[in-house]
Amino acid sequence: MSIWIIFIGFMILSWIVSLVLKSKFKKYSKILVDNGMSGRDVAERMLRDHGISGVRIECVQGQLTDHYNPVDKTINLSPDVYNGRNISSAAVAAHECGHAVQHADAYAWLGFRSKLVPAVSFSSKWVQWILLAGVLLVQTFPAILLAGIVLFSLTTIFSFITLPVEIDASRRALAWLSNAGVTSYQNQDKAQDALKWAAYTYVVAALGSLATLLYYIMIFVGVRD
Repeated sequence: MSIWIIFIGFMILSWIVSLVLKSKFKKYSKILVDNGMSGRDVAERMLRDHGISGVRIECVQGQLTDHYNPVDKTINLSPDVYNGRNISSAAVAAHECGHAVQHADAYAWLGFRSKLVPAVSFSSKWVQWILLAGVLLVQTFPAILLAGIVLFSLTTIFSFITLPVEIDASRRALAWLSNAGVTSYQNQDKAQDALKWAAYTYVVAALGSLATLLYYIMIFVGVRD
């Protein structure tokens, strides 16, 4: 019963963080940046200021779909961010450029995360079915559940490795926004607040993944005992 309370708690916490994040971005999207730069403009200038070339900036459909792809070196911005000329779009665009800067600087945590992507992609495809079979057959074939635990642990490790990557990208973004004059002392704190709540989503996801992993470990250990 206690583990289900934890699961429900994380579900509610994740919903609250997501709700607040959307509210923050909506609020700060009404505050224009002083120089009138769009998200694409911000990305182009940040890349240029860091001497980075060969990175494409593309517009992708959806909301909060912004991401940097280190494989093909593309900064993908949602339409609101790509075209927006506000604090929210500037903060998100700079954050994604922060990942491109990490890539150019050979930031260790980003490299580590990138190396785990193939294994995590494989795990994500099969782990739910292996864990389900493992729970159903735990009395007779506990090794199946153990295999599922090993695969799910990759997802949990990936979630925690993501935390320093995202926090560092935001740190780089905020420093550049201020130094480049994109934000001022009047709105820098708003860009920081938006990225802080975005980071909270990764924290909740990592903790939720850890709680789930511990749940399956408890089942496996209980059978072994």
